[in-house]
Amino acid sequence: MLAAFDWHILWQRIFHPDHAFALALWRTVYIAVVAQILGVALGLLAALMRMSRLVVLRALSNAYTLVFRGTPVIVQIFYIYLGANLLLGFTLIPNNVNFGLFTLSGAAFAGMLALGINEGAYMREIVRAGIDSIDRGQMEAAKSLGMTTGLGMRRIVLPQAARVIVPPLGNEFNNMLKTTSLLAFIGVTELFQDAEIHYSQTFKPVEYFTAVAFWYLVLTSVWSFIQARIERRLGASDFGDEPSMRQRLIENWTSREWLTR
Repeated sequence: MLAAFDWHILWQRIFHPDHAFALALWRTVYIAVVAQILGVALGLLAALMRMSRLVVLRALSNAYTLVFRGTPVIVQIFYIYLGANLLLGFTLIPNNVNFGLFTLSGAAFAGMLALGINEGAYMREIVRAGIDSIDRGQMEAAKSLGMTTGLGMRRIVLPQAARVIVPPLGNEFNNMLKTTSLLAFIGVTELFQDAEIHYSQTFKPVEYFTAVAFWYLVLTSVWSFIQARIERRLGASDFGDEPSMRQRLIENWTSREWLTR
């Protein structure tokens, strides 16, 4: 005989979460934010390398993209967590990382590195497309004013390219929030792992994972609202028809791209 759905558990997880759950939720958010920032930085660096005149830099950028877009992110997570220290010959991933004000577990640190490095491979193409969308005459005009290539890129090209980069960047961060669930497999207690712990104690998987789905929807919905405001400020709709808030939420809720990474 099938057990009845325990609505009390679902109610508690949604409206009265405990301290452990709050920490798991916070951990999900800050891991996603840090990994995305790292991904943007690496993506920008890889995009500039891809546009370099040096063959070596272009080859390194292409190899980076090939490897990290061509292999599953779960494999990369395990590889960095379990293999980085062995391959490098020194301790890149310690048991705990002390940042002074707080201490981060080695698993969470490895997870952020893995997600950030993986994200950089995707961000490379987004940043490159944004830069390519700006007329080359902009850079030539900057140079005619005495600016160096780097200064012209920072002051002229990148601010304009941001209007093109922000929409897909926002979608990437939305996927990042969900991809953090993969860190449960290396022992990071984020939303998914927290639900697994309670499920193993109560044998009530449907209730706990329904609550997890609800909180992921909350996170992605909040970010969709923030993203829409950012795009509106940057005038991103000038480059095409901007989807409505309802369309953006449906797109984010039904996106399955993160599962294929």
